[in-house]
Amino acid sequence: MNLKKQNTNSKVFPPSSYENLVRFERNNWWFRSRNNLLLWAMAKKVEKLDCFLEIGCGSGFVLERIHQSYPEAKLYGIELFEEGLAYACSRVPSAYFSNINALFINDSDYYNVIGAFDVLEHIQDDQRVLYNLQRALHEGGWLVITVPQHQWLWSIVDEYSGHVRRYRRKELVKKIEDAGMTVFYTTSFVSLLLPLMWISRFKKKANKFDPMDEFKIPKWLNKSLEAIMTVELFFLKIGVKLPIGGSLLLLAKKC
Repeated sequence: MNLKKQNTNSKVFPPSSYENLVRFERNNWWFRSRNNLLLWAMAKKVEKLDCFLEIGCGSGFVLERIHQSYPEAKLYGIELFEEGLAYACSRVPSAYFSNINALFINDSDYYNVIGAFDVLEHIQDDQRVLYNLQRALHEGGWLVITVPQHQWLWSIVDEYSGHVRRYRRKELVKKIEDAGMTVFYTTSFVSLLLPLMWISRFKKKANKFDPMDEFKIPKWLNKSLEAIMTVELFFLKIGVKLPIGGSLLLLAKKC
């Protein structure tokens, strides 16, 4: 493994926001539902998870859940901001963490699963990152990705989140294939909530927008949204692929 330290002043995610993020994400419907989806998808497709890298691991919320499900696996996380890594280290003390930009990953044939969960949309040269991830995977290794979907959903939320783009399914599939991997599974998610998401996004005004308002919702609403996402996951488990939604899940393999 050959990870080098890469300091950055990127404003993709303000470091000062991590304290609030950690406080809200454990009980937030979005983070909990995405974790449930990811663990189901990996259990369904990935034959063996024993060496896992998450790029843009943030506060370690996903890695912590993976550690609970795969306690024997070697876990690695890279993150631009040291503030996020401090929380990640406390959540998963047994994992290996580095302060590095995904553009500078230079591992080769090392991991058997790599995850990028709502990360690629922040990166201008996403194709270069995908090449790096393909090179870092073992032959037969898996890449698991989630990204925001549909450019027509672009709003002030994307701007404040530091997004460069929202993806079309065909666009992401082509970029994965151009990087030398084969796509085996795609589905939209946050589909049942798409009308509500659309209304919510376009009611927001730039001069009144507070990013943390996304997390400050009543408990009853949070539970209701998570229940709807549980229904959505049930549909995926019985083989229904959702054609549109606020986000996109993709699993690809280095063949």
